[in-house]
Amino acid sequence: MSAKLDYAVADDRVLVQVAQRGDVAAFEELVARHRDKVYSRAFSMLRHEQEALDVSQEAWIKAWQRLGQFQQESGFTTWVTRIVINLCLDQLRRRKRGQAESVEELEEESGGVERYLPVVVGNPSEGLERSELRKRIDDALGRLSVEHRTALVLLEFEELEYKEIAERMKCSLGTVMSRIFYARRKLAALLRDMKREDYR
Repeated sequence: MSAKLDYAVADDRVLVQVAQRGDVAAFEELVARHRDKVYSRAFSMLRHEQEALDVSQEAWIKAWQRLGQFQQESGFTTWVTRIVINLCLDQLRRRKRGQAESVEELEEESGGVERYLPVVVGNPSEGLERSELRKRIDDALGRLSVEHRTALVLLEFEELEYKEIAERMKCSLGTVMSRIFYARRKLAALLRDMKREDYR
């Protein structure tokens, strides 16, 4: 079957099945299709090009090694994105070991009434071109703390539940809620500031 398979037009599920039987070319096609998304997710969490490249590469190696365990309950991209997210979280934890906690983080851990307040985010980005908005959101994300950015990326881009985020980030549910509250508020403020700069 694999000899006659046209990799370029084959469905992901078919490519996975063929790759699980040891067909490297089928796996290479999967890498070519999805490497940009995997790298983008790594970069959105790590904000460092070389680290994102290294972690992406490691994710593909792990995906190849674990391919036999992949049952295709979810799509291939979802599965490989989970691998890269876990590797990013490991990398962020390694980074954090060498850093002292910031006052902001200490405030979050103790928690406050803010975590129970409804999230109020205005629409500071109305009227912007879509591509320009994406660039601004990316720039603003880069200015958030690692913990705030990670929580927001997992919620907004990966659509994980708060409980899942708490498990991934190894912190309490209240801390996740607090981080997301602060992250959204800071992101909205940064986008407003960027917009104001346009009118100067």
